[in-house]
Amino acid sequence: MDMSDREREGGRIVVGVDGSASSQRALEWALRQAGYQGADVVAVHAWQTPVTYGTGAMLMPTEVFAEDAKKALDDILETVAPDEPGIRIEREVVEGNPAKTLIDRSKGADLLVVGNRGHGGFVGALSVSSYCVHHAHCPVIVIRGED
Repeated sequence: MDMSDREREGGRIVVGVDGSASSQRALEWALRQAGYQGADVVAVHAWQTPVTYGTGAMLMPTEVFAEDAKKALDDILETVAPDEPGIRIEREVVEGNPAKTLIDRSKGADLLVVGNRGHGGFVGALSVSSYCVHHAHCPVIVIRGED
């Protein structure tokens, strides 16, 4: 069975993961839903160089930020989904604005799952989850973190 057959069978669920409590719950929810419908999960961690970066005397290469983002995604997947038989989980670590990255990844997806409060900032006056709700190319589920 090739990838196009799998996509037709159960679909593709994209989930934004940034290490926050609500994104961890979003990942848990997405994995449960994928199990119910036989979907693949795409776990996306988008990162940006911090705005204050570069104001000090010592500059870190952007590769350090990329490695930290990859490690953060690997750690949360190890915690939440150490062994998810039957669910294919694709990992994507992307340098870019989190909201815009998730909107881009929502093209062709069956569902986008995000937490309501992440570690990221804002896109204009909207949170990442609100931006996704208004601009995604597929239905969006927003999962609350524990209060």
